[in-house]
Amino acid sequence: MTASQTRLLLIDGHSMAFRAFFALPAEKFSTDDGQVTNAVYGFASMLINLLRDHEPTHIAVAFDVSRRTFRTEEYAEYKDGRDQAPAEFKSQIPIIQDLLEAFGIKWLTKDNYEADDIIATLANRGEAAGAKTLISSGDRDAIQLVNDEVTVLYPVKGVTDLAHYTPEAIEEKYGVPPGRYRDLAALVGEKADNLPGVPGVGPKTAAKWIAKYGSLDDLVAKADEIGGKAGQSLRDHLDQVLRNYRLNYLVADLDLPAGFDDLAWEGWSVQDTGDLFDALQFRTLGDRLNNSLRDKAVGEIASKETETKDLHARRLEPGGLGEWLGAREGEVAVAYTGRFESGTGSFDSIALAEGGEALWFDPSQLDAEDDRVWVEWLRDGERGKVVHDAKAFNWGAGAAGWPEPAGLRADTVIAAYLLKPEQRSYALGDLAMQYLGRELEEAAQPAGQGALEGLDAAMADGDSRFEADCAAAATIADLAVEQRRRLDERQQTRLAEELEYPVTGLLARMEIAGIAADEGHFAGIEASFAAKSKEATDEAHRIVGRRFNVGSPKQLQEILFDELEMPKTKRTKTGYTTNAEALQQLYVKTQHPLLEQLLRFRDVEKLKQIVASLRATIQPDGRIHTTFHQTVAATGRLSSSDPNLQNIPVRSEAGRDIRAGFVVGDGYESLMTMDYSQIEMRIMASLTGDEGLIDAFKSGEDVHRAVAAKVFGVAPGEVTAEHRRKIKAMSYGLAYGLSTYGLSQQLGVSTEEAQQLSDEYFDRFGKVRDFLHRTVEEARKTGYTETMMGRRRYFPDLTSDNRQRREMAERAALNAPIQGSAADIMKTAMLRVDRELRRDRFDSRVLLQVHDELVCEVAPGEADRLEELVREQMAGAAELAVPLTVSAGFGDSWEAAAH
Repeated sequence: MTASQTRLLLIDGHSMAFRAFFALPAEKFSTDDGQVTNAVYGFASMLINLLRDHEPTHIAVAFDVSRRTFRTEEYAEYKDGRDQAPAEFKSQIPIIQDLLEAFGIKWLTKDNYEADDIIATLANRGEAAGAKTLISSGDRDAIQLVNDEVTVLYPVKGVTDLAHYTPEAIEEKYGVPPGRYRDLAALVGEKADNLPGVPGVGPKTAAKWIAKYGSLDDLVAKADEIGGKAGQSLRDHLDQVLRNYRLNYLVADLDLPAGFDDLAWEGWSVQDTGDLFDALQFRTLGDRLNNSLRDKAVGEIASKETETKDLHARRLEPGGLGEWLGAREGEVAVAYTGRFESGTGSFDSIALAEGGEALWFDPSQLDAEDDRVWVEWLRDGERGKVVHDAKAFNWGAGAAGWPEPAGLRADTVIAAYLLKPEQRSYALGDLAMQYLGRELEEAAQPAGQGALEGLDAAMADGDSRFEADCAAAATIADLAVEQRRRLDERQQTRLAEELEYPVTGLLARMEIAGIAADEGHFAGIEASFAAKSKEATDEAHRIVGRRFNVGSPKQLQEILFDELEMPKTKRTKTGYTTNAEALQQLYVKTQHPLLEQLLRFRDVEKLKQIVASLRATIQPDGRIHTTFHQTVAATGRLSSSDPNLQNIPVRSEAGRDIRAGFVVGDGYESLMTMDYSQIEMRIMASLTGDEGLIDAFKSGEDVHRAVAAKVFGVAPGEVTAEHRRKIKAMSYGLAYGLSTYGLSQQLGVSTEEAQQLSDEYFDRFGKVRDFLHRTVEEARKTGYTETMMGRRRYFPDLTSDNRQRREMAERAALNAPIQGSAADIMKTAMLRVDRELRRDRFDSRVLLQVHDELVCEVAPGEADRLEELVREQMAGAAELAVPLTVSAGFGDSWEAAAH
């Protein structure tokens, strides 16, 4: 190899990894076990581009070891302004180094020095070897290394747009040659390194001085000749300038464990890279690497066909649906587009796919025969169906007058949620990329949960929409296969098929049914809350002595902390916080009447907004159709929106007044509510096997009173209300992973008293303590926790170096088995109740599930049978060491049915 063929590529590893980390959204890049991979993915992507575009013969990647270097020994504040690297970033550096080893690339570190010093040393050696050198770095200090043989690739945007800094480019941009960039940087400073420049001196002034005097040394020697404010500022800060000059010098003669010849790049390992990409669940990068650098592969690349190239797709011809469906032997995947909102929807297009065949049609154009075949196929539970967001599809089916689809074998949204419950997006395009390494056109995204809601079919012309929809259907089919494999690996298939998939159909029916609302009642209490809000505002104005905006944080800061000189709250970027929690703590300290009115204002405003949102969601049928979400809470609990029925206060008078607006609908005689009593504590007793806790439940007494008696060593009759309150907070705090500090805040006591209460609790209920400790330690080993029914939740932060993140993960791991088991039991109960209601042909129906409560609408004459059925099915939803107690109530409103 001649010198002209030798090309050295040097990469600042941390710089490139940081660019990738902040350019790519972390929530879109993580493995099934929760390891964030956005920095690894972006780093690998850019590395492939660099190797492809520049064809280096020699490569090295340099990493920083820590912030402590010889530079911080001289100037402790060096780089002090930089934020601490996020734990999600730091956890990816070892993986990036594994990636480099799989690529056959040498990576280096050096104690007490920075990556830039390693790069400077290697660039020096490359130049001595006659190599052309490229430096990929986002650190401007590397500019001083540029010459005719050395070019810096400097990031302009993201991880792909790089500027080529040659000597000419440097001089054009900065007004000085590369050899004088260090002089310029000493004068203007470097914010990223926390090196302050000369006040009032910018790059243009500094470049003009250097051009005139030739160098920084000559400039400093003749500093007295420079007039004006800038000259005086320079003289005042000469020590600072000289310190900057010393610190930004790159050491180019380090003793490194690799010589120039050791950096020769032989190529990337097909086996090692493939294994790593599989572990990281990267699908597309393997193809890109194969296509871009096939000639540098070490090992044999297996041939791989494009996934959907053999798809045979066609439009439905009138009368042809029966023939197409009749030829299908496996599960049929369904993709759809349209407009959907809670309880209703309309289809623009539907595509079906199975076995490499796809069929597309506009549902509004079906002829009579195809419509008949379609309805029969939907009704046939023996004909397997796979859907992305089955619940929204059911809304549309109901609005179209079709039967509820039977035979759901998989919902790719729900499967993705079970595999990765913390993931933020379950859009089909994201899942296709994540699981299959396949890109979908935008028009192929079916509307509905986690996708592009309300997709306008006019986005694409007929041909492109047809092709995109068919590709989506084929992708859903392939996605279901891959997800089923992963569910099997994690023993989650039964949970999916017997619990989560069936729940989608039940929720759809509940959303379609909705619950009747008394608009007049809601209007009345909204007006009442508005009046109370005005009263609180007027009283606040009277106390202060003038009018002000009670909702303005800035005005509140001025009044509370400047005028009234109240104790300062937590400081934020915009001043001292005035959020509700801070005002409540301030009120406890000061008992100031203004704070009382501000808190009152916020309370009634929140209630007013709740009622306003309820009124806004009443549909023409006089009912509210909330949307239940299966994929929001990582514990498995359901949540609701539009409106959110979980945030209605349960025990306050205002909350009861709001619930009174949910009423029995026409044709029904009452509402019935059924809820579990203390389900989390019962689960805790069962999971821990603590005899004392089990006995407290079996005694039939008030469990909080019974537990308090044991903890405080008194007879049950001597337990005070305060005793009971503390024990109740303690018990539920354990179930929800509450810290000692959190318990102290909730009880309004010191952390010492909260710790003492915790110690006394565990002295009497030792198996609870042992269970909690065992749960965290097992999760630290396996990476996940499990509920009683096998639902898994992964906690990668349990091994984090960041104490705060680790402790947050520990608290979440404590609460996951208990809360998750409660969610599983509730869903099981719902399905059992629904199954029996349908089997025995009840006209009564389930309308809502909120927390641990079911709300049913009771048909005339069915109240007694319904209560018996629901009580039996809820009580039998799980076998625990203590009974599952269920309470029931009836009334003409949700509030009246309370018990």
